[in-house]
Amino acid sequence: MALCLAASLVCRRDFVPYDQLVRYKWWFQHGYMSSTGRCFDIGAATSDSLHEFEHRQQKFAAKHKIPIDQLDFLSDAGLLTKFNVECSSSGVAGNGALMRLAPVPLFFYRYPAHAVEYSGFSGMITHGDKKAYDACRYYGALIVATLQGAEKEELLDNKFYEKHSSWFNSAPLVSEIMKIAHGSYKQNGGYDAGIRGKGYIVNALEAALWAFWSEETFEEGALAAVNLGDDTDTTAAIYGQLAGAYYGYRELPEKWLKYVYAKNFLLGLSRWIAYEGEMWQPNKPPPSTISLLSMSSQQNTVVIPSDHQELDAKKRPLTPKISNFSSQQTFPGETRLARPSDGTEQHTVTPFIATSRRAPMSQVTEKNKQYEIVKSDSQPPFRKVISTTANSTFGSNSLFTRPYVAKNDNQGSNTKPSSKNTIKKNTGSQKKT
Repeated sequence: MALCLAASLVCRRDFVPYDQLVRYKWWFQHGYMSSTGRCFDIGAATSDSLHEFEHRQQKFAAKHKIPIDQLDFLSDAGLLTKFNVECSSSGVAGNGALMRLAPVPLFFYRYPAHAVEYSGFSGMITHGDKKAYDACRYYGALIVATLQGAEKEELLDNKFYEKHSSWFNSAPLVSEIMKIAHGSYKQNGGYDAGIRGKGYIVNALEAALWAFWSEETFEEGALAAVNLGDDTDTTAAIYGQLAGAYYGYRELPEKWLKYVYAKNFLLGLSRWIAYEGEMWQPNKPPPSTISLLSMSSQQNTVVIPSDHQELDAKKRPLTPKISNFSSQQTFPGETRLARPSDGTEQHTVTPFIATSRRAPMSQVTEKNKQYEIVKSDSQPPFRKVISTTANSTFGSNSLFTRPYVAKNDNQGSNTKPSSKNTIKKNTGSQKKT
């Protein structure tokens, strides 16, 4: 899901929750961005939200007369504002909201208030409890501070929130997350002192920060996170986001790196996150996500989720398709076309990758490469992938979306939504993660 989120930010050059949900759905249905070519180990909260998302898509298509084959490619800003992307039930506070977070602060860290708010919003679309929102805001802020050069002592300061309150639009964290921000994770006993890497987002955040606080290398912290037991992979994934930003790529264990699947693809995608993030500029103040939420301020019941559980095959909405895309190990960044900033026919793009928190992205570059511009009489210049796997599940534009522009409601196709090949609502009882 982190790769889906990263691809959305790069392709849309902005924070577009609808597009993020589309890519999560592709992952769920087809294994998009999966290292195995299929979705595995999805939490019930996420699957429920994606069921709800597709249900809303079908109703939205019927109302606005959108052809079904265009439904995943909406880009009309006015149309997107009419779609409610908060697809989670209230009270859902699983750790799945936090484990995919990193691409957001990596993309927006130059504008901390936007980065923090978007971090919170990125979790809310699938996990509807304010604890999930605030856990993502706080952890996103830590990653932002890391990328801006903060030392470990500053990140672990019990007054970090108070010293960066402007990043949070002065909106306080809920008490459980504020307790963590004030240092509840600093327990020398670790597991014996009550630190647990469970599916509940409060536990997971505390466990990841404990691992970062208690150890002095990426490897030692990752092992400490895993050895807590319970939801080990998610705890380690949450830890790795902050620790990876802090220690940098060059301090990752080489004995682990050689086993990373599609490493070149990941490195290329990281360069595009850095580049597109550097190009991005806000055209409005940071949004206030929480003001848009329809949660009750009196709500005091939280569904405490269990560990991740893989969906039973009988409940899986579609037979997963093996995506040829996932077997392609190199990222086709060497033959990309780049969006111009100056209207010229050619534009020099410098890809970046952060190798250490102490080396700003703008200082860690590869040799400049030339990228051509695609121009069309019918649309603005755009970037397009030249080399992709021919028979990918999503064709030659598996990473990039094509726009669907809204038509007048009285015009357009009369195509009606079909229930064929869609996600069926799961009515079975599942614990939420």
